Amino acid sequence: MRLFAALLPPAEAIGELARAVEPLKRLPGADALRWSRTENWHFTLAFYGEADEHQADDLRARLARAAARAEELHLRLGGGGRFGDRALWAALAPDSARTALTRLAAVASAAGRRAGLLGPGEERGYRPHLTVARTPRGAVVDLRPFVTELDRFQGAAWTARELVLMRSVLPDGGVHGEQPRYLPVGRWPLAGRAGRRA
Repeated sequence: MRLFAALLPPAEAIGELARAVEPLKRLPGADALRWSRTENWHFTLAFYGEADEHQADDLRARLARAAARAEELHLRLGGGGRFGDRALWAALAPDSARTALTRLAAVASAAGRRAGLLGPGEERGYRPHLTVARTPRGAVVDLRPFVTELDRFQGAAWTARELVLMRSVLPDGGVHGEQPRYLPVGRWPLAGRAGRRA
């Protein structure tokens, strides 16, 4: 199974972002983009790839321990960005707990390494983002106007209270534009508190 660790924004934050993204779908070039389904929106902490049951069980135990030591994160969606002209994403507002989120991502990656799912060279600099659209292979879309519009978005504050292990189920129906489904296979509360050690 293909696994990744994630934080899932609450329904209110997803709804706010969905309302901000809707006008982007009327911009020139929007029809060529593959817009992510809102139920797939998440912040990836670490991508593990294929895991067998033994590795997945080991990973679950390690993520449970990591979550027990991590604090709840106070976050807010705000602004946008892009990876070249391949992906459009929503960003975290500057007043979000970016340092704590980056630390949690590093711990999630370390859990994957110890479970034998990531090699030492597979860790890259963490840039928190929530992908809202991708450019399909072969299409050319200038994403800069989309980023300009998305930069105006500022969502309300929310609290991330759990670490989630997700399974990515790749499409197999052969339908053009079909997207993967993401299914939670483990959830752990972020049980740490400021000034308290678990």
